[in-house]
Amino acid sequence: MTMFGMDMMTLYFWCLIIFGGLTLIYVLLSDVVDGIFDAFPIDPALIFSFFTVFGATGYLVEKYSPLSGLLVLAIATVLALLLVILLHVFVFVPIRSADSSLGYTDDDLKGKLARVIISVPKDGFGEVVLSIGGSTVSRSAQSFENEEIPYDTEVLIIDVQTGVVSVTPYEKVLENYNK
Repeated sequence: MTMFGMDMMTLYFWCLIIFGGLTLIYVLLSDVVDGIFDAFPIDPALIFSFFTVFGATGYLVEKYSPLSGLLVLAIATVLALLLVILLHVFVFVPIRSADSSLGYTDDDLKGKLARVIISVPKDGFGEVVLSIGGSTVSRSAQSFENEEIPYDTEVLIIDVQTGVVSVTPYEKVLENYNK
């Protein structure tokens, strides 16, 4: 069987090469070219993936089976469509619906517990680390009450100004609270 003046095996092979390359390029540059494809109702990654799987399936079935050309075309189309639907449902939809932002504001840090990883001197800056939104964040820190805070002390973030957190030892807060 021939199409566009080529035998089907050659057509499947070139479909695999061309659309496989386009898929790779799109995945690598999707953030850069994201706005170009906004007019398309279907994600270009799905279209490229369809033709890549179509070409690969058609080439392999044509080469390694005795099936006729139309049956190979049908198998390649159905398998590519099935895999692209699965890709869309189980990969693209969850990624789009996931919270894409791990962002937080300085106000979100107030009242959080952190651990000192670089001791905070009396009149200087150290560093603390804390978990927020499932990620670990380190911030420059200064003592809220202008006292030295040693390494590995658990601290409470009292205030945040220009990216620097003001902290006080959490043990001291608990003592004051229990009085």
